[in-house]
Amino acid sequence: METDNKILKIITEESGIKLWQAEAVTELIDSGCTIPFIARYRKEATGAMDDEALRNFDERLRYLRNLEDRKKTVLSAIEEQGKLTDELRVRIEDASTAVMLEDLYRPYKPKRKTRADIAREKGLQGLAEYLLSGDAKDDPVREAEKYISEENEVPDADTALRLAQDIIAGDMSDNADIREWIRKKTFAKGFISCSLGTEGKKIAEAGERSVYENYYEYSEAVSKIPGHRVLAVNRGEKEKVLSVSVEAPVDDIIDYLERRMLRKVRDVCRPYTEEAIRDGYKRLIAPSIETEIRNGLTETAEEGAIKVFGSNLEQLLMQPPVKGKTVLGWDPAFRTGCKLAVCDPTGKILKTSVIYPTAPQNRVAEAVKTLEELCDRYDVDIISVGNGTASRESEKVIADFIHEYGKTRRGRNLQYAIVNEAGASVYSASKLATEEYPDLNVGERSSASIARRLQDPLAELVKIDPKAIGVGQYQHDMNQKRLGEALAAVVEKCVNSVGVDVNTASPSLLGYVSGISKQIAANIVAYRDENGRFNERKELLKVSKLGPKAFEQCAGFLRIMDGKEPLDATAVHPESYDAARAILKECGFGINDVLEGRVTGLASKKDIADRLGIGKYTFADIASELEKPGRDPRDEVQTPILRSDVLELSDLEPGMELKGTVRNIVDFGAFVDIGVHQDGLVHISELSDRYVKHPLDVVKVGDIVNVMVLSVDEKRGKISLSIRKCKGK
Repeated sequence: METDNKILKIITEESGIKLWQAEAVTELIDSGCTIPFIARYRKEATGAMDDEALRNFDERLRYLRNLEDRKKTVLSAIEEQGKLTDELRVRIEDASTAVMLEDLYRPYKPKRKTRADIAREKGLQGLAEYLLSGDAKDDPVREAEKYISEENEVPDADTALRLAQDIIAGDMSDNADIREWIRKKTFAKGFISCSLGTEGKKIAEAGERSVYENYYEYSEAVSKIPGHRVLAVNRGEKEKVLSVSVEAPVDDIIDYLERRMLRKVRDVCRPYTEEAIRDGYKRLIAPSIETEIRNGLTETAEEGAIKVFGSNLEQLLMQPPVKGKTVLGWDPAFRTGCKLAVCDPTGKILKTSVIYPTAPQNRVAEAVKTLEELCDRYDVDIISVGNGTASRESEKVIADFIHEYGKTRRGRNLQYAIVNEAGASVYSASKLATEEYPDLNVGERSSASIARRLQDPLAELVKIDPKAIGVGQYQHDMNQKRLGEALAAVVEKCVNSVGVDVNTASPSLLGYVSGISKQIAANIVAYRDENGRFNERKELLKVSKLGPKAFEQCAGFLRIMDGKEPLDATAVHPESYDAARAILKECGFGINDVLEGRVTGLASKKDIADRLGIGKYTFADIASELEKPGRDPRDEVQTPILRSDVLELSDLEPGMELKGTVRNIVDFGAFVDIGVHQDGLVHISELSDRYVKHPLDVVKVGDIVNVMVLSVDEKRGKISLSIRKCKGK
């Protein structure tokens, strides 16, 4: 308890939240409550901390608890050695980071025998102390002769002095204060430098181009290098195209070490101690500090990249569903043909087919005939085409077909949309897809997934590993466990903010609902298959392994449409049903008024909350839900661009203004789909007239934006765009 009090004090000072909030959140987390549940249904306890604040709190709480556990281990280990002083105990207990703690533990940590250890075993500790002593009077060589020993394998004075220097260098390297000073100085004044690696030299000698050309002769201050460049040089180094190093302010560091280490040293001993200092820095300190700094830069860069990836993923998942439309999913390809799947407005697969309008077959007329038959028979509203291989060629066929189809089918407004197909092939070949559609082949599953990505992006994309969705940068180069956890948290947040129809949801979707594990999700579907649809939320308690605690956590996020209890179709938690009915009664409404959308004006009647003894946050949430039952937050987002014609790269000219969709965001800008095969880049400097610290401050994935074409490089397939210069922005 005392440890937690210390931890919570640190968190409150860092975050600015009140101690009572920190205590409440800690108690809720420790009792097994999920972040979505706490954020939505325990606002009174937390002061309405949102999902992001709660996740940051949870992460910091776990870090500090782990740090405290590590401190206990370190203290115990040093105490067992009989070397734990009161001063050292205080410093360890006060260490605020894992790096500081490990610096303090370094001299006592079990490790491979060092040159300093060997020197001590040979009895040279006294000579090392002599070299550093202010009392040294004799020539160090004469003093060193006293340590010559055939038994200890110290044949002469020079060997004795060298061994003593090893002790001085080793002790200096293990000094926590020295390491901290050098680490800070190197970070503040050092540079990251790149040159050609072994593979890079081969590429350069062959006159070939490389994505790392900008880094062949590159240097940037450690303190200023942005995260995306850190990850870029790391990848270049991994591929051996680049050689990367940290150039430290060596002169400043040596000057500091000499001032610190040579205060009492007599002139006669200075040459030996100076040599030991330089050796200790170059051989022991510099390499490990460089590793620590680069690890720190990488960790910071990864956190930034994960944050961007998570934000992009959230916006992609929260794209509005295209409701009430029959969609033809088109998975483009060349040799193997384009796979088609027609899905009705509920996502049910009505028909699958394969056509070959692209090279090498080029059977366009046959493909058009198949398209006509499918569109006529199933009243297709939209063609959803994936943006992968052969999408450009497919899009041209689709645009021409729509143009001709519109002439012969009056009144029909057939359109198409480009969707991000990243991960579709991963899903279609997965065990999950096989279980979901055992009678379909991989291509048919993929085309169905592309259709459903337009109909309900969230429900479809949860079936895919978030890392495979492709809205980040350098995702394969970072800590996969950390990335996976962060992205899973984003999916969980999205799923629970929208809510899930328990009678139609897939196991994948159910598995992200608060309090529901993959096993419980499978059990829900199994119960549904055996007993038919759920008629009320309480029935969930009959599902195997779904006990009272899991029910508390999940019930508010699961919807039951047209069931026994009308409130089961809303986000009102069962624990608040009595409160909801009391609010309706006080305001002169009945439950049927909720179902028919006649409830208004509840939010303004805050006096009711006090009279009924309902917390202000709970009242506000219930009132909002009763006024707009089952509100989908995705409805507030811009709908996808639906097209009926196609642009070629050669059609683009500088100064042309177009409408596009933001597909991906990276540290240096945003990639926008303007209807050609290649997304254009809006560099961060072209996002706004004002200074932009990060693209996420201005745009997000899924935004519909007006852009101006700045330049087109057809040979390299690069398009430069501007939002800032667009007149129609």
